[in-house]
Amino acid sequence: MRPSTPLCLSLFCVFVLTAGLRPARAQDQPTAWTPELMMKMRTVGNVRPSPDGKRVVYTVSEAVMLPDRSEYVSQIHVANADGSRGRQMTFAEKASTNPQWSPDGQWIAFTSTRSGKSQLYRMRVDGGEAEVLTDAKGTLGTFAWAPDASSIAYSMTDPSSDDEEKAGRAKDDARWLDEELKHNRLYVVAVEKDGRGKREARCLTTGVGSVGTAIDWSPDGKHLVCSLAKTNKANDWPTSDVVLVEAATGKSRPLAATPAAELSPVFSPDGKSVAFTVSDEPPAWAGRYVIRIVSLNGGAPRDLPETRDSRPSVVGWSADGDRLYYVESRGTTNQLCAVHASSGGTTELSRPGGVLTGVELNSTRTCFGFTWQAPDRAPEAYVSRAGSFSPVQVSRANADYPKLPIGKTEVVRWKSKDGTEVEGLLTYPTGYERGKRVPLILNIHGGPSGVFTETFRAAPSTYPIAVFSSRGYAVLQPNPRGSGGYGHKFRYANRKDWGGGDFQDLMSGVDHVISIGVADPERLGVMGWSYGGFMTAWTVTQTRRFKAASMGAGLSNLFSFTGTADIVDFLPDYLGDRPWDRSDLYAGRSPLFHAKGVTTPTLIQHGEVDLRVPISQGYEFYHALKQQGVPVRMLILPRTPHGLQEPKLQLKAAQSNVEWFDKWLRP
Repeated sequence: MRPSTPLCLSLFCVFVLTAGLRPARAQDQPTAWTPELMMKMRTVGNVRPSPDGKRVVYTVSEAVMLPDRSEYVSQIHVANADGSRGRQMTFAEKASTNPQWSPDGQWIAFTSTRSGKSQLYRMRVDGGEAEVLTDAKGTLGTFAWAPDASSIAYSMTDPSSDDEEKAGRAKDDARWLDEELKHNRLYVVAVEKDGRGKREARCLTTGVGSVGTAIDWSPDGKHLVCSLAKTNKANDWPTSDVVLVEAATGKSRPLAATPAAELSPVFSPDGKSVAFTVSDEPPAWAGRYVIRIVSLNGGAPRDLPETRDSRPSVVGWSADGDRLYYVESRGTTNQLCAVHASSGGTTELSRPGGVLTGVELNSTRTCFGFTWQAPDRAPEAYVSRAGSFSPVQVSRANADYPKLPIGKTEVVRWKSKDGTEVEGLLTYPTGYERGKRVPLILNIHGGPSGVFTETFRAAPSTYPIAVFSSRGYAVLQPNPRGSGGYGHKFRYANRKDWGGGDFQDLMSGVDHVISIGVADPERLGVMGWSYGGFMTAWTVTQTRRFKAASMGAGLSNLFSFTGTADIVDFLPDYLGDRPWDRSDLYAGRSPLFHAKGVTTPTLIQHGEVDLRVPISQGYEFYHALKQQGVPVRMLILPRTPHGLQEPKLQLKAAQSNVEWFDKWLRP
C-alpha cells in the first residue's frame, strides 16, 4: 500500500491551486490497463551473480518509441546481492546485452551494436569507459571467459566476403539455394593487447559445421566444449553433436556423435566429465531428452534417469560435482531441480508458484541468478545461494509500473471428450461478480509443445490479457495435448492428429468455463499465434460457436507450409509422412481446405519476413474468407519475422486485437 499523503504535500497542492495552476486530477490518472500502458513494463534478464556471490549484474530492457526509432534497448545494471546500491552501468543509445563476470570479478564483458556492428566489450565493474575487444565482421553469438581471464571464446557467423560485398554493390548477387552456406564459427580472442597493440582473434572451427548456443571451458583452460550441427539452418538442429576443441590448436574430436541430437554441454568441476542433453533417436520435434554424462578418459556414456517432463534445461554442476542443476516445466509453473550424478535421485529446489526464467549459476557454483514473476507480480531479478534456495530480490526495474487492478488468474482443470485430463489458466474480468456471464476469449499457445504458465498478466503482449480483463472479458489459456509441462506422453499425444484430440481439449475447456457460470456461450472469441494461429483458423472452419477470431502467424495450408518454411521436416515429423505420401492427411488437417462456409469475423496478423511460417499462409486464408464475404482484415507487419521485435508494431498488433474483439464481442 502507498503511504498516506503528508500534510506538507497537501498544503503544497492548496498553494498550487491558489496560484492558478492545476495539479494532476484523479481523472487524469489511468484507471484501467491499455496496450499503451503495458508497453511501459521493463524486461529483466541475464541475472548473473559475481564469482564471490556478493554482487549481481542484470539487464533491463525497455521500449524506445520515438518519431524515428522503434526498438527495445537494454542496459546493464549492477547491485549488491542483497538488492542494495543498485546502479546502471551502461548508457549507450544502442543495447548492451549478455553481461558476464570475469573470473576475478573485476570486469564485465558484454555485447553491443553501439558501433554499428555486434562487438564484444569489457568494462570495469567500478566504472569507466567500455573497451571494444573484437573487430567482428559477422554476427556475434554467445561467449565465455577463459578460467584465467586471459581470453574469451565466442561464436560468430561467417561474414560476407569482399567478393560478395562487391557483387552486392554491383547488383550481381544471384545465389544458389542451400549452397555456400554461412556457418557459426568458434573463435578465441585475447583480452589484453599484444606487443603491437592489437588483439588477434583465432578461428578454432574452420571446417563444415555450425557452433550452437552453448560454449564451456574446461577448468584448466586447455579445451572448449560445444555442440556442432551440419549447418546453422533451423531445420538442422537434429544433426547436433558434442565436440571437444583444443583452445591452443583448434584440433577437435567428437565426444558424442550419434543419430540423436546432443546439445548444451557443460564441464564437471574437475574437468573429467561433460554433461549434455540428448534427444530421442532419431530426434523428434516435440522433444524428449535425458541428461547424459561422458567421461573424457573413455568408457560408455551414462544416462541419468528421465525427468518428469523429459525436457530438462541444464544450468550447471554443483561445486562438489555430485549434482547437476536443471530447470523444467511443471504444468503451469516450473521448477529448479538437482539430480544426483551418482544415484540419479532428484530434489526440487525452488518452491511452486510463479515462473523462474533465465536461471544462471555463477562461476564458483555458489549462487543462482534468475528472473521471477507471477500473474500479479511483474518480473524482477533475484539471487539465491545454491546450498539453500532462498530468493532475494535485487532489482526494482518495475517499481514505478502502474499498480492497476488485474483480474484473478487461477488454474482450472477439465476432462476432454475422450476422458483426457487437461488444465489451463483462467483469468477473470477485473472485479468479477460470481455468477455473472461474460465474454470469453480462448487463447491458444504456439509450439505446439509450448505451455501457458503463471506469468505476469500485465506484461506487454500481442494478446494483452490485463487489457481484456479490465474491459470485462474472461480469458482461457488451455494446455491441450501436445503441450509441454505434463510429460512426454502428453506432449506426443497430438502427433498425427493436429486438429483432432487437441481441438476437443480446447472445446471441452470452453464448455467447462460455460458450465461453471462464467462464460457467455453467445460471446466467444478465439486467438493465437503460430500453432495457436493454426488452431484458431482450424476452429473457425469446424464450428460457428465463435463470434470473432484473431489468427497470428498461423498455418492455413499444410502443403504449402511444408514446402516454404525454414523447418521443412517439422510437419512430416508430427504427421508421420511427407505431403506426397499422405495428401489426404495434409488436406484433411489444413484449415484452407475446410474454409467453405466459414462465418466467423477473422483478423489475420503476420510478419512480412516470417521464415518460420511464411506470410503466404496468412494471404491464403485471408483470400479464402474474403472471397466468401466473411468479415476479414489482415494486418501486415513489415520487417517482422516469426516473433514481433519492434515495439511500435507490437503495440499496433495489441491495439488491433483489442479493437477487433470489442467490435464483435462487447455489448
